[in-house]
Amino acid sequence: MKHILTGKNTSTAISVSESLFNEARSLALAKRCNARLMVDINDPDNDNYLRRIVIAHQRIDIDGSIIEDEWIVASRGYKIPGNAHFSRTYSRLNNGDPVLTEEISAANIDKTQYAGEYVYYEFNGEGIFQNPGASFVIGAGIRGNGDAEPRTTKSDGKDFAGFVVWRNGRTSAFRNPDHINIDENINTF
Repeated sequence: MKHILTGKNTSTAISVSESLFNEARSLALAKRCNARLMVDINDPDNDNYLRRIVIAHQRIDIDGSIIEDEWIVASRGYKIPGNAHFSRTYSRLNNGDPVLTEEISAANIDKTQYAGEYVYYEFNGEGIFQNPGASFVIGAGIRGNGDAEPRTTKSDGKDFAGFVVWRNGRTSAFRNPDHINIDENINTF
């Protein structure tokens, strides 16, 4: 039963995440500035770690000019359900490099509780995804007492799902965990 629930959490998280990518792209087009879908990697001891997804856009001043390094949080955020987490191991740019990360200081974001470090995916003001072919992967796993990183259990080892994001913001789901190149020996995300 636990395996069924974690699989459902993973598929629900993927479905909502695809919708959040559409929301970030729409926001970039509407505001004519960069918008990001950001995954919280602030504090491994916090329950939001690898689970909270936030959408933000660049700040625009009263004259309509974009302030490059300042961000406005455009959503309350979404928390990935249950024992599912964003996978930094399997979420990659199209060249295989890790997804980009950035530290956002309290001075550079409108809601200081969102300051910190994030993995991010970015759309420009024309709605074009800045790293076409990047993957977004979520997996089922647990974080035991004292574990900084989630780890898979033997039964959950292949319970990963995800998608690729294309230049136009559309996504293509992985139909099989083998498409994500799951390492049989994985124990952390």
